[in-house]
Amino acid sequence: MASTHGAAEVLVASNRGPVSYVVEDDGSVAARRGGGGLVSALSVVDDKLWVCAALGDGDREAVRRGVGEPGVRMLDIDAAVHADAYNGIANSVLWFVHHMLYQTPLEPSFGPEFRRQWASYEAYNRAFAEALAEEAARGATVVVQDYHLALVPGMLRELRDDLRIGHFSHTPWAPVDYFRMLPDDIAEQLLRGMLGADRLGFLTRRWADAFTESCTRILGGTSGTRIGVHGLGADADFLRERAHRPDVEERLAALREQVGADRKVIVRVDRTELSKNIVRGLRAYELLLEERPELRERVVHVAFAYPSRQDLAVYRDYTDEVSRTAESINSRFGTQGWTPVVLHVKDDFARSLAAYRLADVALVNPIRDGMNLVAKEVPVVSDAGCVLVLSREAGAYEELGEDALVVNPYDISATSAALAAALDMAQDERAERTKRLAAAGTALPPGQWFLDQLAALGG
Repeated sequence: MASTHGAAEVLVASNRGPVSYVVEDDGSVAARRGGGGLVSALSVVDDKLWVCAALGDGDREAVRRGVGEPGVRMLDIDAAVHADAYNGIANSVLWFVHHMLYQTPLEPSFGPEFRRQWASYEAYNRAFAEALAEEAARGATVVVQDYHLALVPGMLRELRDDLRIGHFSHTPWAPVDYFRMLPDDIAEQLLRGMLGADRLGFLTRRWADAFTESCTRILGGTSGTRIGVHGLGADADFLRERAHRPDVEERLAALREQVGADRKVIVRVDRTELSKNIVRGLRAYELLLEERPELRERVVHVAFAYPSRQDLAVYRDYTDEVSRTAESINSRFGTQGWTPVVLHVKDDFARSLAAYRLADVALVNPIRDGMNLVAKEVPVVSDAGCVLVLSREAGAYEELGEDALVVNPYDISATSAALAAALDMAQDERAERTKRLAAAGTALPPGQWFLDQLAALGG
């Protein structure tokens, strides 16, 4: 496909772009603009090109018809290649490695099927590298996003040595002994692919150091590539304004009615991602109700668990287990006037913000998490101030740990005790902690986060 854009000075590459497409009933193709931290971050640069993949039938139809948004190039990569690269490798191998999710007595088994899918991952990354090489002006700055495109920097460097190339990892990086679970040649290929960049960015020093150790142990060093840390923060101005719009007020009223008057509220908002540890969080709440019977009918756990990656069986099974656990708690403890767990599984950003405002306690207990913006967002929005119960394995711990109640995510008893301490905390201490959490969580808002990376690359 020939380029239809002028040569770009700043380019961004990511699996998902700022827009998606649907085919309407009349056969027309309509754009749906996305949101999220990355879209917000990149909005600070007007003159850029965003290279992304066509993710569904609507996207592919838009590409085939030549429908597009200014500043966006969507790649119509073969659907089977995309499925192998995205679900087979990125989400079922690389995500599992970096979040340490394998049941190692049984998995993984890297055989012929893995090698077939890895060839698709290579082809997927090569399609991005070739598109970026085609679109970039001489000396342009290219920032590649995340584990889906770990090979792009090296491939792009071979095509265009004049470019300034950055790569940013939004996930944790596995400890080297866990990373070496990958086949030796694949582990080396991933590291060399990323080291094709001039500079690599990570969310915390811990993840950056783990990457450096992997390079040292496997390759003997980082070959001169610079390493930086940029702890993505929440957008305070946007959150505070958005959280008081009429749709949020409407959902807040509905939630208050569900919860009931004069009850404390423990809130969690997550995708049903295996690493988010939702089931253990529910079990910790169940233990709290067992051991502190005086809290029954006085507290409600508002749990938003939005389905994620439902095309993978293990995610469907986990989503079902979340629902079963919530139903079990409600069946065991619920009364005619009190539902202990209010579970919602349909994604609704306005309702999430309403829950943030209602929160007395925010539970963020991932097994591992690159950052976790929910931990940073709730203190910004909470109406009366909230206590943050935070896993030490979340990247946000590095910035928020001092003012949170920190837990080992595997320890249900300790998490239950932390929830109890949070509910018992005096209002003045809770308010002071909330102020400090909000300040720390918004120290590097999305736009500045991206500009800092461009500056570090010399762009």
